[in-house]
Amino acid sequence: MTVGTLNGIEIGYDVSGDGAPVLFTHGYQASRRMWDAQRSALEPRYRPITWDLRGHGESGIPDDPKQYSHDLLLGDMLALLAHLGAGTAVLVGHSLGGFASLRFYLEHREMVRGLVLFGSGPGYRDPEARAKWNEMAERFAGGMEKRGLELLQRAGPEVRTAVHRSAQALAHASRGMLAQQDSRVMDAITDIDVPSLVIVGSEDKQFLGSSEYMAKKIPGARLEVIEGGAHAVNMEQPDAFNAALLSFLDELP
Repeated sequence: MTVGTLNGIEIGYDVSGDGAPVLFTHGYQASRRMWDAQRSALEPRYRPITWDLRGHGESGIPDDPKQYSHDLLLGDMLALLAHLGAGTAVLVGHSLGGFASLRFYLEHREMVRGLVLFGSGPGYRDPEARAKWNEMAERFAGGMEKRGLELLQRAGPEVRTAVHRSAQALAHASRGMLAQQDSRVMDAITDIDVPSLVIVGSEDKQFLGSSEYMAKKIPGARLEVIEGGAHAVNMEQPDAFNAALLSFLDELP
């Protein structure tokens, strides 16, 4: 584990291997620990990079809510890749991390070799649907402030394996990073021109529809539905997930 000050904040990350860089970005309330099985599978041929979002795991936990935003999240990704000398990378993102990977692609296309969007979605074009999502983000934030980190023990394995230091930081992250402001990703999804893989568990009902939508709208995208898998199918069925991921990576030019 390494902690470095990047983009004005401490970022906890792990990097290993000598091959082409693959940047793994976790979702809200999770941490880079969720990718342990993928790291060991990729190390012989690739250079997996896993990291903790601001407010999560071993990364910084600013008190100022203004230090949590989509733009700062993208800046953290950019700073980490630059720090590690990764000119281009494949982006693998889970849930919020998938949305962040799409946003990163829109702003830094020249740095993205491919996209793996896992249990995720492109946001909302409809203001009412976006408002409902943001109401959920506010409920998450309120729950963290009221009940603290113990609330996470009822969540999925990607959250239960994380070690967080501040419930307030997670509340700030929910309001500033999980909540959405616009439809820019949804509007641009048909313009994506890098190889893309969409992975989702068949029981991940919240993101099954959005995953099917992305696979349909992103030109040439491949959809991999892992039967019986839930939101963290990479941890529940690592062999199936890793086989799909490695097959995609091995076919990249």
